[in-house]
Amino acid sequence: MTGPSHWTIRETAEICGLTQTTLRWYERIGLVERVERGSDNRRRYSRSDLDWIQLLSRLRATGMPVKDMLRYADLVRKPGTEIERLELFQTHRRRLLHAMAVQNDCLSLVEKKIEHYRRAVPGTGEEPECEP
Repeated sequence: MTGPSHWTIRETAEICGLTQTTLRWYERIGLVERVERGSDNRRRYSRSDLDWIQLLSRLRATGMPVKDMLRYADLVRKPGTEIERLELFQTHRRRLLHAMAVQNDCLSLVEKKIEHYRRAVPGTGEEPECEP
């Protein structure tokens, strides 16, 4: 692998799609372990730091609560906690599947409304039925 082996907080924020404030907060609350600092006392993120932060970013994008992310981070740092990690992800998957079902229902409604208004606009389809 070529390229840098360490990244600044600005570069890390850009790569991971987060703000510098979020990265500092993740470190402060313990989601990210203390980041190595250079001789200038500035944070220097490693490849493993970036991988971990990108995982956290994806988990957050799925709607995982920060408290569950903190629990996961704690479990990852402890050997022999694979069962607890599995349970955490199974619970999260159930919540995620429920949220996706709700979103699919909402999408279906939006699609029906689009079809209704396509029919209502002259020249784009059939005449509208009596629907608000």
